[in-house]
Amino acid sequence: MTSEPSTVDTPLKKLVGERTAKALAGHLDLHTAGDLIYHFPRRYDERGEHTDIRSLDVGEQVTVLAQVQRTAVRPMRQRRGNLLEVTVGDGSGGVLTCTFFGNQAWRERELRPGRWGLFAGKVTEFRGKRQLNGPEYVLLGEGGDGEAAANEEVEEFAGALIPVYPAAAAVPTWVIARCVRVVLDTFTPPDDPLPAAVRASRNLVGIGAALREIHRPSSKEELYRARRRLKWDEAFAVQLTLVQRKARAASWPAKARPAKRDGLLDAFDARLPYELTPGQRDVGVEIATDLATPHPMHRLLQGEVGSGKTVVALRAMLQVVDAGGQAALLAPTEVLAAQHYRGMLELLGPLAQAGELGAADDATRVELVTGSLGAAARRRALAEVAEGRAGIVLGTHALLYEGVDFADLGLVVVDEQHRFGVEQRDALRSKAEQPPHVLVMTATPIPRTVAMTVYGDLETSTLSQLPQGRSPIASHVVPAAEKPAFLDRAWRRLREEVAAGHQAYVVCPRIGDGPASDEEPPREDDSGRRPPVAVTEVAPLLAEGPLHGLRIGVLHGRLPADEKDAVMRSFAAGDLDVLVATTVVEVGVNVPNATVMIVLDADRFGVSQLHQLRGRVGRGSAPGLCLLVTEAAEGSSARERLDAVASTTDGFKLAELDLEQRREGDVLGATQSGRRSHLRLLSLLRDTDLIRDARAEAQELIAEDPELERHPALAASVAALVDEERAEYLEKG
Repeated sequence: MTSEPSTVDTPLKKLVGERTAKALAGHLDLHTAGDLIYHFPRRYDERGEHTDIRSLDVGEQVTVLAQVQRTAVRPMRQRRGNLLEVTVGDGSGGVLTCTFFGNQAWRERELRPGRWGLFAGKVTEFRGKRQLNGPEYVLLGEGGDGEAAANEEVEEFAGALIPVYPAAAAVPTWVIARCVRVVLDTFTPPDDPLPAAVRASRNLVGIGAALREIHRPSSKEELYRARRRLKWDEAFAVQLTLVQRKARAASWPAKARPAKRDGLLDAFDARLPYELTPGQRDVGVEIATDLATPHPMHRLLQGEVGSGKTVVALRAMLQVVDAGGQAALLAPTEVLAAQHYRGMLELLGPLAQAGELGAADDATRVELVTGSLGAAARRRALAEVAEGRAGIVLGTHALLYEGVDFADLGLVVVDEQHRFGVEQRDALRSKAEQPPHVLVMTATPIPRTVAMTVYGDLETSTLSQLPQGRSPIASHVVPAAEKPAFLDRAWRRLREEVAAGHQAYVVCPRIGDGPASDEEPPREDDSGRRPPVAVTEVAPLLAEGPLHGLRIGVLHGRLPADEKDAVMRSFAAGDLDVLVATTVVEVGVNVPNATVMIVLDADRFGVSQLHQLRGRVGRGSAPGLCLLVTEAAEGSSARERLDAVASTTDGFKLAELDLEQRREGDVLGATQSGRRSHLRLLSLLRDTDLIRDARAEAQELIAEDPELERHPALAASVAALVDEERAEYLEKG
């Protein structure tokens, strides 16, 4: 270890020793002094203040600040020896049992009632009680009176504000705190990258002070100022990147695709069997205007499930075909691609029959390209696309493969963008000679700050009205563990709907035996809960039990494509009463006669996913019913999430809730790029004003200095916070 000055690039092994540095690298991906200094505390505890043990979820890795209430030694039942049970509390009425096995007499003497400590481990449940098995812990002093313990590792915790770091079982928070203290003793902060004028006008502290105070706050006020400065750096880096890329994109050349009088689009509008909503008309005008410009459109179209986004996208595609180009729609699943194909053929009628008897004068062709096409059908479809006879091309990621060539790709429509990776979207865009126009669609409403921070280089259009004829959807939580009779009633309710001539979905989180697929959540979490229920296991049980005598179909992503298509057609035609499926039905599936959906193990799904699934019912004249079946305990965060979904069908409210409950790094692209997110402090929920201010400053700065040539330190800081891969993610949305 060295006492020489250290910088952000100094390897940790020079500062904290080889063994500790190896643990930090292996478990937390921290390699340099800069990595560690930017590994900020996740929260700060104060002795005497509770950490709300009652809100902890089973399976969660936690660090709690708590006081020992009592200890008890009892013999183990299954084998020889004793175990020590230490009950700790947080002052709120919540208690945890810490269990230690073997001879623990020394530990019993140490963990005396009244002592405060930090206890770290995984929350499990035994006989209805929350517990930590063999937790790591560090005691903070006698009786919680603030007297510092002699142990070097707890010196960090002598102050009023105790930093609690994102940690690992092998590297608990107090080890990280000790390492941070060692690094800060020799650390030379980097030159401040933020322009002095911005620092002054926004009243921001310098980078050196901010980095010290966030780890060793001298007061709550100084901690607030440090966090605000470091959040500003993150927001400013993202907004500079987005504003810069938006400015560059605006200067790219693209082929203008202006509307044509009396062409395909006008003919389509004339044959539509219903009136467009005012929202669809307004958004249509925005898109038509974008398409007519010689710069590529980058537009995000968001709208509730069933708000009519597909018709808006089809009208945009027809405008491009009228202008001599081709349009491609990329769908996340074969089921959805096939459904779009059938739906568009039905809507277009003779307008999609070029070269056939009875075709309209301006007709084009619509082609479906999926991985399951037979060799002859694939060759024919690819020839239609390559020679330009197919004006509209629909498909899955199969559209991205080599050998799929377009004559003149003018518009790319990406449906349900959150189901695609950046590289997949970019591969389709690269099939055009000039950048094509891009329309991204999502049925998951996006909170304003997410739109500003993730989609900040896209113009945004919103469809807020539902077309006439859509029915209300009632949602209820079915607590299967507490009230088994409620689950019995759910199955009877489904049978009643079928008896009335309607159809139903039963959704499961898992397919069944075999490798996990993209449509499945993890099979089993670390808390030892049973695996989530599976389609292939549930379907026969329902057929023999509560749904005996009903016509039941099974649908999941592992079925061959022709079988999936056949099942979906049977359900749509009314030949099946119940479809037992995974989330393959989450987007786009449209069966107006389906009125009830039962989601099993609903707590295994995210908020937006449940909202999407629920949108499959109530699509006709009869009201929809969605029953969320769960074994999650009342008062748990999983149960509260389900109660919230059941309480509202307002997608924007649910989007805010979804954002609250997800790791925001995921929202910002960390999972898409496969890298650790560098955006650690910024909250898209709580920092709306700061993000808005950062965008305003970014717009001003980029207008004066588009490539940040006069601000090299800032350019380097932006590159470090928003690396090129993440910048591309932000750009492609």
